Amino acid sequence: MTKKAARHKAMVDTELFINREVSSLEFNKRVLEEAYDLSNPLLERVRFVSIVSSNLDEFTSVRVAGVWDQVLAGLEKTDESGLTPRQLMIQLCGLMHELMGDMYKCFNRSLRPALKRENLVLSKYKKITQKQQDFIENLFMKTIYPVLTPMVVDKSRPFPLLANRSLNIGLLLEDEQQGSEPVFATIQVPGVLDRLIELPAEDNKRIFVLLEDIIKGHMGQLFTGHKVVAMGCYRIIRNAGLGVDEEGAEDLLEAIQQSLKMRKWGEVIRLELEQGMEERLVKFLVEELEVPESGVYQIKGPIDLTFLNRLSNLVGYEHLRYPHLRPHLPEAFDLEEDYFKVIYDNDLLVHHPYESFDPVVNLVSQAANDPDTLAIKQILYRVSGNSPIVAALAQAAENGKQVTVLVEIKARFDEQQNINWAKQLEKAGCHVIYGLMGLKTHAKILLIVRREETGIKRYLHLSTGNYNDVTARVYEDVGFFTCDPYLGADASALFNMLSGLSNLGPLYKMHVAPSGLRKKFMADIQKEAYNARAGRKARIIAKMNSLIDKEIIENLYEASQAGVKIDLIVRGICCLRPGIKGLSENIQVRSIVGRFLEHSRIYYFYNDGGERVYLSSADWMPRNLDRRVETMFPIEEISLRNRVIDILNAYLRDTMKVRLLKADGSYVRMDRRGKAKFSAQEYFLGTSV
Repeated sequence: MTKKAARHKAMVDTELFINREVSSLEFNKRVLEEAYDLSNPLLERVRFVSIVSSNLDEFTSVRVAGVWDQVLAGLEKTDESGLTPRQLMIQLCGLMHELMGDMYKCFNRSLRPALKRENLVLSKYKKITQKQQDFIENLFMKTIYPVLTPMVVDKSRPFPLLANRSLNIGLLLEDEQQGSEPVFATIQVPGVLDRLIELPAEDNKRIFVLLEDIIKGHMGQLFTGHKVVAMGCYRIIRNAGLGVDEEGAEDLLEAIQQSLKMRKWGEVIRLELEQGMEERLVKFLVEELEVPESGVYQIKGPIDLTFLNRLSNLVGYEHLRYPHLRPHLPEAFDLEEDYFKVIYDNDLLVHHPYESFDPVVNLVSQAANDPDTLAIKQILYRVSGNSPIVAALAQAAENGKQVTVLVEIKARFDEQQNINWAKQLEKAGCHVIYGLMGLKTHAKILLIVRREETGIKRYLHLSTGNYNDVTARVYEDVGFFTCDPYLGADASALFNMLSGLSNLGPLYKMHVAPSGLRKKFMADIQKEAYNARAGRKARIIAKMNSLIDKEIIENLYEASQAGVKIDLIVRGICCLRPGIKGLSENIQVRSIVGRFLEHSRIYYFYNDGGERVYLSSADWMPRNLDRRVETMFPIEEISLRNRVIDILNAYLRDTMKVRLLKADGSYVRMDRRGKAKFSAQEYFLGTSV
C-alpha cells in the first residue's frame, strides 16, 4: 500500500469527514437561529421560518429520499463519514424531528405572539365575530365550495393518489342512519386558492385564518347525512428524484418532461399529521401511504409553514422588515450610457446585491439593438419568471442577430420554467441548446461579438451567480465585465464545444470543469503546501456555498499539515473537520448567514507573494468538478484584484453573523469578547460600524 493510500485509509477509519446530509441540517439550524434572533426585524424572522420550512421539504424529497433508496436497496457500504445508509437514515430522522420541533417552537412561542403584539393575528377559526363569520360563509359558498372534491375510500373507491406536498384533510365518517363502521374520506385543500385569508377587522388589527380551517368548519355541508367522527390535516412529501436515463433517451427534452410528471407520484418519504389526530385515522393513513415510522411527524401548529412567506410580504409594514435596499450603479455605468465604451475602457466588477444587476440587463438590451452586434451567446441556468434577459435575447434574434442560448433544463425544480423559456426563445429565432447529455451546464457566461473599426471585438460578462434579476436582489454574487481578448477566445471555444462537436483544447486564462478545473484547484493547493514546507508564507482563502469533495479536503488537510494558513468561508454544507491537532489545526471554517444569501465563489492563493484571485461558478463539490460544465477565471487587474481581496477580508472580520465550525460538525457563534462589532453584509451596505 502506498503512503497516500495508507493515509487515505486512516482518514476514513478515523471518520475525518462530516456527513453532507448532517451538515445540510446544520445549515438549516443556522437559518432557524436567524428566526429566533430578536435583532432581526419581525417579518424577516417570519421569512426565515418560511425558508427553513421550504428547505426541509426539498431536503426530504431529494436527500432523505436518496438515502432511503439506498436502505431499500440493501446497501451497507459506509460513506466517508463512516455511516451506512441505515445508520445515516436513523440519524437524519432524529435530527429532522428535532429541527422541525424547534421550528414550530419558534413559530408558536416567539413569532405568533410577537405578530399579535403588532396587531397581525393568525386566528383560530372559532374565535371570530359574527361579521367575520358572515364574510367566511359568503367566501365559502362562492369561492371555496365549488373547487372542493370530497373523496371517500370504500370497496368501490380506492385510496386516491395524492400529489406531492399537497395539504389534505382526512376524516372518519359514520352514516347517521345506519351507524355502520366509520369510512375514511379526504379533501385536498385547493392549492389554487390563497391559503392565508384576511377577515374584516376593526381596531387597526389585521386578522387572518387559514383556508383549511374554513373547510374543516364546513364539513357538514360536504358530507350531508354523515357524522364526522375524527378529522385532521395531513401532508405528504414524496421522492422527487428525476432519475432520467440520459444515455438511453433519444430526446433529452422529452425525457425531462416525462420525469417531471413522474416526480409528482414518487413514494412517500414524510407524512405530517396534525397533532392530536385520532389514532384510527393516523393508523389508516400510515398504512395506506406506506410511510416508515420514522417518517411520521406530529405537527403542533399549521402544517407547512411556507405560507408565512406571504405574511412576511404584507404591504404597509416596512418598519418590521430590513430597510429597503437600493442597489447603486457603479460610477462608470452611471456616467456613460454606452456600455460597450465603458467595458472597452476598463474591466469592471459588480458586487450584487449591493450594486445593481441593471448593467447586465442593459448590456444585453443594448446588444440586441446595436447595429454593430453580430452575435450573442449566453448560458441560462435559473432565470426569473418574467426575465428581462430572455426578452432582450428574443428581441436580438428578431432584430437579425445570431443568438445562441444554452438553457439548462436539468436545473432542479426549475426544469419546467426553463423548458418554457427555451421554447419561447426558439420561437423568437434563437438557436437553443437544451443542455448537454450527461452534464449540467452551470457556468455563467454572456458573450457578445461586435464588429468595430479595429475588427471583431468580444465583450464578456462572467459571473459567480445566475442571470436572474429577482434573486440578484437577495443573492450575494460578483460579476465581471471585460473585453480581454484571451478570455474572449476562451469563451468562444467553450461555446463551440457546447453547441458543436469541438473538443475543448488548451485555454488561455479560463479553467473549465469537468476537463481541467479539478486539476487546477489541486495544483494551486499543493503549491501553497510546497511553499509552506520551504519556509515561505502560504495562505488560502476560499469562499463557496458547499465543500464536499473528498480529494479537495484531503489536499487541504495536507496543506494544513505543511503549515498553510487556510480560511474557508462556506455558507452551507462543509464536510471538512477543522481544528484537529496534527491534521487541520491551521484550518478555520466560517459560515455567514444573514439578510443576503452568500452565493459567490471566490478563491485566493498567496502564491509566494504573486497573489492569485479567481471567481468561479463552481463549489468544491464532486458534481461541480466532475459532472457539470463550470468556469473559473482570474481577476488580474490590480485594483479589481485588491477589491476582491477586500471582500474576502470583510467576511473574515465578521463578528455578528458568523458561525464557526467545530471539529464535531456543530457550529458556534464567535466569542465577541474583546472584538469590535462588525457585520460584513452591513459593511457592504454602508451601514456597519
